Amino acid sequence: LLFFNRCHITTLFENDRHFSHLSTLEREMAFRTEMGLYYSYFKIIIEAPSFWNGVRAIMNDRLTEYPLVINTLQRFNLYPEVVLASWYRIYTAIMDFLGVPTKTCWTVNRGKGLSPVESCEGLGDPASFYVAVIFLLNGLMMSLFFIYGTYLSGSRLGGLITVVCFFFNHGECTRVMWTPPLRESFSYPFLVLQMLLLTYILRIPNINTGSLIALCVSNIFFMLPWQFAQFVLLTQIASLFAVCIMGYIDSCKLQKILSAHMVSLIVCFILMFGNSMLLTSYYAASLVVIWGILELSPKVLKSSRREVYLWVIEGCAWLFGTVTLKYLTSLAFGIADDAHIGNILKSKFIGYKDFDTLMYTCAAEFDFMEKETPVRYTKTLLLPVVLVVFGVIIKRVNRSEKYANIMLLCGFFFFQLVYHALQLLAYSVLAILIMRLKLFLTPHLCVMASLVCSKQLFGWLFCKIQPKTLVFAILALMAIEGSANLQTQWNIMGEFSNLPQEELLEWIKVNTRQDAVFAGAMPTMASVKLSTLRPIVNHPHYEDAGLRARTKVVYSMYSRKPAKEVKRELIKLGVNYYILEESLCVSRKKPGCSMPEIWDVEDPANSGKIPLCTLMSKDSRPYFITVFENSNYRVLKIPKE
Repeated sequence: LLFFNRCHITTLFENDRHFSHLSTLEREMAFRTEMGLYYSYFKIIIEAPSFWNGVRAIMNDRLTEYPLVINTLQRFNLYPEVVLASWYRIYTAIMDFLGVPTKTCWTVNRGKGLSPVESCEGLGDPASFYVAVIFLLNGLMMSLFFIYGTYLSGSRLGGLITVVCFFFNHGECTRVMWTPPLRESFSYPFLVLQMLLLTYILRIPNINTGSLIALCVSNIFFMLPWQFAQFVLLTQIASLFAVCIMGYIDSCKLQKILSAHMVSLIVCFILMFGNSMLLTSYYAASLVVIWGILELSPKVLKSSRREVYLWVIEGCAWLFGTVTLKYLTSLAFGIADDAHIGNILKSKFIGYKDFDTLMYTCAAEFDFMEKETPVRYTKTLLLPVVLVVFGVIIKRVNRSEKYANIMLLCGFFFFQLVYHALQLLAYSVLAILIMRLKLFLTPHLCVMASLVCSKQLFGWLFCKIQPKTLVFAILALMAIEGSANLQTQWNIMGEFSNLPQEELLEWIKVNTRQDAVFAGAMPTMASVKLSTLRPIVNHPHYEDAGLRARTKVVYSMYSRKPAKEVKRELIKLGVNYYILEESLCVSRKKPGCSMPEIWDVEDPANSGKIPLCTLMSKDSRPYFITVFENSNYRVLKIPKE
């Protein structure tokens, strides 16, 4: 499974970009937006005189948010790049010592009057090594899914169903084959491991220290690479708390699980050099509040925990306590970095709008789940199978309410089913609100589908029909649409090329000083930093309040503000060159989402005027000087006042 999934995603990636035949610059350009930013730190470490020189360089970085010096390890979840860079340096050092070649290079004739480029293939090439390790990790994840499905259902057929469902819905489950350097590519495999360990802990009557340590370590490996991990873990402990207040697990077991979460959170806080976003998160607040409720509830609420009104009281106490504690800790630490998360949620329910919120919600991945997604789940029979499983679990819950001995007969197996059902609901809510988060929902649907093989749930059916017969009949029906989905993926053929950006980057290298400071669209700035090593003032990692304020200043070029005012603000940031993209001025993903329209929400006073970017595209004088221009980009030099 490891080999098969690794080959599958490697083939899709190669077919899409022809990555093996790209030049070094083209490969770097292929890592667009955040991907290029993350990869740039890997590049800095491997090109430094020594590994520790490289680590010190990224911990005292002046290129990313000029003129600020920032610790990027604290800000950007870069431990994957540090680890991969160390492995790359060790690998190349050993191969060089043994005299074994690590890459093969040749000249690629690009035709169309373009200059030939050198292309290298093999693990000695930094970009190839980088993506190869990512694909290997995600290949290993498929083996974990098989083990997970097998363990949850109690049958290897369940593991088979999980894996087959994943492949048949591959485009809905992951995007690692299109965007390898994104944080989820490193982080998500460890969530699968963590949930497998949690399932084991819920199943056993007495928790041993080793399983808690393993849970803690998997938590750390999940949280360290990805800033969003805390929100996923928030849904997990909320689901566990719900299972607890319903009476399906005792508070002692939950407190032990919470202790593992708390330790992992503190370790991540230390390893992230005191990243205060971790301690002021909803996740951290929720851990403290749930612990407090578990301690106080038996003393305050004397009645049975199985009564519904007590569920409501404890649930409301958790919600109110978490929001209040999060607000107070953010206030105490002076943290507003994750304020945009609340605004995004407000935009979903009450139509709230501001500049930062629209920068997110205008992107398709932050929109509501598209209507076609449930249809695609249905065509592969993933959704119908999971709905049947979910319905049977609910039926068992109702029976356990009527007959207390039923739960004893089910044993601890039943506890994990209630948790997984609630976790599925939590992932469903996240995916409906933010389409990007279906990357959690779809794999969990695949895991839940394995329960169709569970004797505890469907033993009554297996008395009438052989489990193998049922499973292979389901897989045969799934394969009708699933094989078509796979064929569609395999038919994607392309070759990466971005000549306008290549011209821009080559011009910057040749015609600007090494300390020239650039500003522009976030995706382009990541490429400028990665390929030219010039200082930039803004970048795509939008989770910092200060960076969001800087980006708003930079994007004022696409507003209707006067040129003089925009120039003055850019000079305050120390910008020497501004890269203007006319496409950003005119493109409109959906109504209200062109850059001038977004600025109309933020700056209604200038609404109705001609956008500044339109004026700059015609004539940049007298406030700016056009020094480079091609079909996509215009570089404006900002003369000192």
